[in-house]
Amino acid sequence: MDTQQVSAPPRAPSAGVVHINIRLTDGYTIISNRLSQHRGLSLLAIGLGTHIQSLPDGRRVGVKALAAVFPESEVRIAAALRELEQHGFLRRTRERVGGGKLATRTESYNHPEAAVRGWGRERVAVPVPEAVPAPEVLPAVAAEPVTAAEPVHVPAPVPEPVHVAVPVPVAVPVSVPVDPVPVPRLVPTPTAPRKPRLPLPAPQQPTEALCAAAAYLLAGLRRTAPAFLLSEEDVRGLIPGVAAWLERGARPDAVRAAITEDPPVPLRHPAKLLRHRLAALLPPPLPAAVPVVPLQNCDDCDRAFRSSVPGCCRGCGEARAGVGGAEWLGLSA
Repeated sequence: MDTQQVSAPPRAPSAGVVHINIRLTDGYTIISNRLSQHRGLSLLAIGLGTHIQSLPDGRRVGVKALAAVFPESEVRIAAALRELEQHGFLRRTRERVGGGKLATRTESYNHPEAAVRGWGRERVAVPVPEAVPAPEVLPAVAAEPVTAAEPVHVPAPVPEPVHVAVPVPVAVPVSVPVDPVPVPRLVPTPTAPRKPRLPLPAPQQPTEALCAAAAYLLAGLRRTAPAFLLSEEDVRGLIPGVAAWLERGARPDAVRAAITEDPPVPLRHPAKLLRHRLAALLPPPLPAAVPVVPLQNCDDCDRAFRSSVPGCCRGCGEARAGVGGAEWLGLSA
């Protein structure tokens, strides 16, 4: 006869933790001991990493989103996220989305070492064994010898390779501001010939009304352009130039806009700028009106014809004096 094998359930430890495990069929996540028993991470980082790995894809795990759920402050949560990044359990990148905006892509790793070894490949075969629920263990009440039956050999699960897609980092072009190359400023030498300054224009027929209108325009420039505050002496010196513009048919508002538009900043000498613009931007004179020859009535036939003096028309003049007599009679063509 074979010797009966007697086995007893494991004795509960007198100190330390005792696991009371219940078989789970839903609502659970497999967490690697690399994260749960990591010696270089704080407990807050381990708990935060466990929470992130239990979330479904697409859930927001930013600092503000986590601080709205948990009682820890944003500073502590941000520090825990940095710990997970330093040890490879977390990776955050900035990517461009539609509309020219930037979004944060967060990747959570349960095995950072394997992810680093397989970095750069499109797919990495990582054998993941099937999850075998832990048997229910209850604390022993009394240690009594129990005769056990023959042990039952349970075949160990065969791990099957599961292809896990590892994202390949994409280099995002970042525009680096480049300082513009300074362009050398071309400044003429002191001995370079200068263009002669244009003389200030003057009206051909100055009148008292024309000069008064020019003085009124210059004195009122400070209302529309406060930078052009002129002295009384400057107004007297610029009156002939403005009067020349008004004599050539320019309207006062057009003159005001032409001589004060887009001044340099700062404006140090407004009178000199006005003198230069009055001379350089002087409009041409209005074309002379074409004289109109008046109409005359012929003395013989009473027909209308154009001529500067009264008399006979061409036909009546030729009938009187013959061909060529029109010039002798002073008739026009």
